Amino acid sequence: MGPYGADVIVALHAPDGFLAPWVALATGVIVVLILGLALRASAEELGDRRIPLAGVSAAFIFAAQMLNFPVASGTTGHLLGGALAAILLGPWVGSLVVAIVVVVQALVFADGGLTALGYNTLNMAIVPAFGGWALFRGFRRLLPANGSGVVGASALAAGASVVLAAMMFSIEWLFGATAPVAFDRVFGAMVGVHVLIGVGEGLITGAVVGAVLAARTDLVIGAADLAPADLAERPRVGARTFALASLLVALFLATVVSQFAASSPDGLERVAQDHGFADTAEEHSLADGLFADYATRGLDNEGLSLAVAGVAGVALTLIVGWGLASAHRRVRISTTS
Repeated sequence: MGPYGADVIVALHAPDGFLAPWVALATGVIVVLILGLALRASAEELGDRRIPLAGVSAAFIFAAQMLNFPVASGTTGHLLGGALAAILLGPWVGSLVVAIVVVVQALVFADGGLTALGYNTLNMAIVPAFGGWALFRGFRRLLPANGSGVVGASALAAGASVVLAAMMFSIEWLFGATAPVAFDRVFGAMVGVHVLIGVGEGLITGAVVGAVLAARTDLVIGAADLAPADLAERPRVGARTFALASLLVALFLATVVSQFAASSPDGLERVAQDHGFADTAEEHSLADGLFADYATRGLDNEGLSLAVAGVAGVALTLIVGWGLASAHRRVRISTTS
């Protein structure tokens, strides 16, 4: 078994049963509509140079989400990645990238319920991507128009996007609670703990955006309005070198750094335990899958089991993200030519 027990809820990955079925259905419909619009609108954000970045971003976010970091006594958090993906790729592509990660986690790793896919995708992909992008644009107006301003705006927007995601779950709880716990208690607890998680999200996002700016400024949509002089002639590396290096970082995170992930309950799990609705969670229908719970069935060595599952997740999200972006780009070109 990996670092996450079978009964553990990771980050905002809600299990089946946390919210009423009609909320799951309604959010599922909303997500399908928004992602459909994203597929149509993403052609403007998807240039040839960004197609590999879409796949690499999906792989990196998957790997980073395996790393729980402590935020308070007995509570952990991890990267959501919606704001980061939006700042790198634009909100339409960014929301699709994180949606791929959420779906792969639910179907292959039994992380997040199947009937909960609607609100998990809404809370973890769509709200952080579009909310984070809007906040990023607002912070950009307040900060210097240079690379440092982009990094600072990225960090602030990413941190705030986590709180937006927590607020969205609270609103869903208001209309679809499955336990007699008042909305204001859930809202206050969710926002309080996710403010702390947002600090970690902001630091990670700022560091990643800064690294990408240093290597390939042209790949950051959030900095597209800046002239080279504003970025202090930052150095660049080749596209293949950048993609390979990014993939190696994702693999390192998923196979090595993940071994040291904190095992304490995450923000949503802590709130559920403290406020008495953790027992509404239902067992995942794919809990016996090959890579369920980020462990590889048949491998008794816990570290190796986790590493193999991590490699599988990185490879799968890379292939799906890159393949979807590439196929979508080709279809759009063929239909407009």
